[in-house]
Amino acid sequence: MKHVSILIPRGHTSVVNIGGTHQILNRVNGMAAEKGNQPVFDVHLVGLEKETRQSTGLFVVSPDCLVEDVAKTDLIIIPAIHDDPETGFERNKEFAPWIIEQYKKGAEVVSFCVGAFFLAETGLLNGKQCATHWMHAENFRQRYPEVNLVNEKIMTEEDGIYTSGGAYAFLNLLLHLIEKHAGREIAILASKAFSIDIDRDSQSPFIIFEGQKEHEDQKVIEAQQYIENNYEETIRVDDLAKKLAVSRRTLERRFKKATSNTVTEYVQRVKVEAAKKDLEISKKNVTEVMYDVGYSDTKSFRNLFRRITGLTPIEYRNKYNKEAAVL
Repeated sequence: MKHVSILIPRGHTSVVNIGGTHQILNRVNGMAAEKGNQPVFDVHLVGLEKETRQSTGLFVVSPDCLVEDVAKTDLIIIPAIHDDPETGFERNKEFAPWIIEQYKKGAEVVSFCVGAFFLAETGLLNGKQCATHWMHAENFRQRYPEVNLVNEKIMTEEDGIYTSGGAYAFLNLLLHLIEKHAGREIAILASKAFSIDIDRDSQSPFIIFEGQKEHEDQKVIEAQQYIENNYEETIRVDDLAKKLAVSRRTLERRFKKATSNTVTEYVQRVKVEAAKKDLEISKKNVTEVMYDVGYSDTKSFRNLFRRITGLTPIEYRNKYNKEAAVL
């Protein structure tokens, strides 16, 4: 039986992550018992103090054990911590050496959503893939350049460390862990019991591209503004460099450094974001939307759209535009 430690951090923490994980893993034990099998998970709430106030004071969680009482665990769950990263880590830094020690002893470590910021502070994510909420991806990438952030993924697994994407994506990672430790049959039962899509592996359809503008490179900001105001046109990097009176090489270098995108990638993301909005709210067909954002080749537009969103334009429209889907 796997000893599971669900951490109860101080501060503004996701009680949904805590309560949902506790409920689902214990229900899995019930499912195993119904099939005549032994329990799979020995689930504990592990804290730094006997009563821990959560979510800006709205809730109090009472751990059943303190971190210093747990000499050995098999699975550590870090819920989303919504305080800013510095505050969140400072309030809960006593967890860090224990997590590192347990990982060295063979424990698996899991972070949900922005819990990845706390996990990154331990250094255990260095050189590894990581997912987090897409809205916090740029901030994470700037803070932890040594971590391989893959913000389009809904979960990652590498060397016994697991991370999940935004908000309720933790449910998909839980199913993955259940399948690994309890088997596919139990994972399917859990997915049906809790109405969770199984085998979902991307958060791309949910990402809203807003561009990275938290930098101080005025030339790059001007380039971003031009792209966003003229996305209907064909935008060439050479022409954009001339408008800004810089060389193409200089523009590419500064743009990538400031935004984490090449100029071409940024143009593509802006065009696809405009297409997404049209597909969500208008009655235009896919071809009309394609032309409106400056593309004329159906195949290339479809491939680009699918690469960025994980869905074809028609699939995206049918998912988010009920009125258009019935046409």
